[in-house]
Amino acid sequence: MIERLKDLIAPWWPALRLRTILFGVLLFAAAMPAIGAIALRVYENTLVRQTEAELVAQGAALTAVASESWPGAPAPKPRPRDPPEGYFQPEFTTIDLSRDRLLPERPSPSRTRLRPEADAVSVANAMAAVVERTVRTTAASVVMLDRQGVIVSATGQGGDLSGLPEVRAALAGQPDTVLRRSGDYHPRYRFEWLSKASGLRLHHARPILVGGQVKGVLLLSRSPRALFRGLYEDRGKFVLAAGVILGLLVVMSGLISRGVTRPIEQLSGAAREVAAGGGEIPRTPRTAAIEVRDLYEDFRAMAERIERRSGYLRDFAAAVSHEFKTPLAGITGAVELLQDHFETMSPEERRRFLDNIAGDSVRLSQLVTRLLDMARADMALPAPGIAIDVAGPIRQAADGEGRDGFVVEAVTPALPPVAVPSETVERVLVVLLQNSRQAGASRASITGRVEGDAVVLTVSDNGPGVPAADRDRLFEPFFTSRRAEGGTGLGLSIARSLLAASLGGLELAGSDTGAAFRISLPRA
Repeated sequence: MIERLKDLIAPWWPALRLRTILFGVLLFAAAMPAIGAIALRVYENTLVRQTEAELVAQGAALTAVASESWPGAPAPKPRPRDPPEGYFQPEFTTIDLSRDRLLPERPSPSRTRLRPEADAVSVANAMAAVVERTVRTTAASVVMLDRQGVIVSATGQGGDLSGLPEVRAALAGQPDTVLRRSGDYHPRYRFEWLSKASGLRLHHARPILVGGQVKGVLLLSRSPRALFRGLYEDRGKFVLAAGVILGLLVVMSGLISRGVTRPIEQLSGAAREVAAGGGEIPRTPRTAAIEVRDLYEDFRAMAERIERRSGYLRDFAAAVSHEFKTPLAGITGAVELLQDHFETMSPEERRRFLDNIAGDSVRLSQLVTRLLDMARADMALPAPGIAIDVAGPIRQAADGEGRDGFVVEAVTPALPPVAVPSETVERVLVVLLQNSRQAGASRASITGRVEGDAVVLTVSDNGPGVPAADRDRLFEPFFTSRRAEGGTGLGLSIARSLLAASLGGLELAGSDTGAAFRISLPRA
């Protein structure tokens, strides 16, 4: 089930770099304290705004009762069945702990000679029971003022609060909420200093409108819910948040595991198996980081090259053993015959055996020389910053091999410089021209042209050509059709290795008559 789910997710997995994964994990870890602090502040601000919303709702209900109870108030209009647009006018919270200024504690009412208005006193007395029941449940403080800003009490006398900014706004017809310090605040929790709203109180002033005119003000105040009490009451939400954070950590851990750790462990195990001579190369995980994917591809290419190289060395060792065994056997047999029958042999027989020994020695010497040349060609590296004109080595190879009735014609237009050593180009051309002459050709031609980022030389002759049965094995080491004439079968292999060291190439080209070879040289 899990593997099936992984296969479903794998095509949609984004290609991530290792540095991106690590940066994301470290950034998440570094941001956790800041995220926690911001979340705490947002939650505390939400508690304050919730308190403001409750005060607004209480004030709206109480001022509505006061407006309807006011002497001389017009009869209430029934609510229309289909309220027109703009009929509902909700009020949104405006308090922000990080933005609004914290005012001092509400001062005591100032003395005044003004007497509360009689209508306000009568409404306050009529609403006393309603207000008492309300504050008993909401724990809010409710004070009624007349339109002069004078407190309306049961006795009809009170102080003046018209100087408060929230009261002035309400007397102007606009409800207003402010933050003030709480004078009777005393810390109850050990870590209550972490809360910014612990020592403050919200004050909400709301006008009492009768017939569109301000007749009084209702002043409500209450402390917001304590942060730690809110945390306890909302513990389920915070447990959910902790679960989300743990889930994110699990996801980040899984991202590192799927993108880095597990692919490297698999590759390490595969490397041990390959080193032991067995095992298969695992497929590249689609969920791995880009660098790890590249590492898989490089490892796969390396393993394939090692496998090809191992096969090449096995075949090469077998071929070398075979090629050396024949002349060594001839030398050994001739020496044994000379040791056993030297006195009874005629001078002609002795000369014949000595000539055989000399011929086999020459063949062994040629093999050793060719093998050294091939080893140097295989170990050669591209020469940096090289740029030569191919006209020089073409002319030298044509002049050196154009003799004894063998004609070499070079037809090369102006060609760009190539990034191949001059001696490499000349040696490859010499090998191809010698093969043409030894195969029985009387004429050969060298032509050149530009193909994309390469200069292509074509060497063709008028000889018998390459038999179809020999085309696939033509570049194999030790393969030759002239073994009786002393051929080693290493010339074409060495030529191809020399060109490969400079990122060039050599291959057999199609030809109607004779043989044709195509030499690819990278442009400088």
